[in-house]
Amino acid sequence: MKIFLDNKNYPSILKGIEDAPVALNYRGDFDESIFSDTLAVVGSRRITSYGKRVVEEIVSKVAKEGVTIVSGFMYGVDAAAHRAALSVGGKTIAVMPCGVDVIHPAYQRDLYKEIEEKGLILSEFDNGYPPSKWTYPKRNRIVVGLSKAVLAVEAEEKSGTLISVNLAVKYKRKLFAVPGSIFNPTSQGTNRIIKEGLAKSVLSAEEILSFFNKSSEKRSAKKVEGLSENEKKVFDVLKSEAMDANSICKIIEMNISQTNTTLSILCLKGIVKKDRGRYYVC
Repeated sequence: MKIFLDNKNYPSILKGIEDAPVALNYRGDFDESIFSDTLAVVGSRRITSYGKRVVEEIVSKVAKEGVTIVSGFMYGVDAAAHRAALSVGGKTIAVMPCGVDVIHPAYQRDLYKEIEEKGLILSEFDNGYPPSKWTYPKRNRIVVGLSKAVLAVEAEEKSGTLISVNLAVKYKRKLFAVPGSIFNPTSQGTNRIIKEGLAKSVLSAEEILSFFNKSSEKRSAKKVEGLSENEKKVFDVLKSEAMDANSICKIIEMNISQTNTTLSILCLKGIVKKDRGRYYVC
């Protein structure tokens, strides 16, 4: 499917940039609500265990509160961001450096199919168009252009991520960055843009949610009202991260039968959902 710049349903936030694409090809559900609150997540393809943990912790919480996660589908931070959003039933947009029918990288086919089913895949390139060196920065301007704010998770001193950072400054988007170790090359770029005052240092999801006038803490407090002791124990574990039933029962020292029963009750109450064997707070 294709939508043109002069179409009333073309994302208004993207129309606002000076070099907006004349047309967007897409797969998935092109619902205008997906563009209402948008956060671009950018970072290194060489994601570290620290970066992965940051994405799982921060991005999942932001996505859970209804903020759409926009990224570029590459391996590393991009793929981790898409997965974090999907893991909590959140919305995500993958902007491709190729035609929307070209799965690149090809081994992320399962992720592509899940985004196509539950989110949106976009590209300004026609079907069959292959990725090349110049298509990535073209893709980056759409990722940033679609977003109200940009989160840089990990970036080397010289990397494609900093192209997105410069675009965020150019388009006057709010820029967040996660600080990292001074000894890790993948944190040198993000640490520098924080030091230079280009980006706001982010230590929690709440700092980003505050920008969008949302809060996970208020909703969590409301959900805990009226829960039984076992339900509260399970809820408290799942507030931090999604996990399977076996992992939950080990942490709270509850037998698997009780854990499964409690999870079923929380699911019926609409407090918890299950996705690919793992449970998460709605």
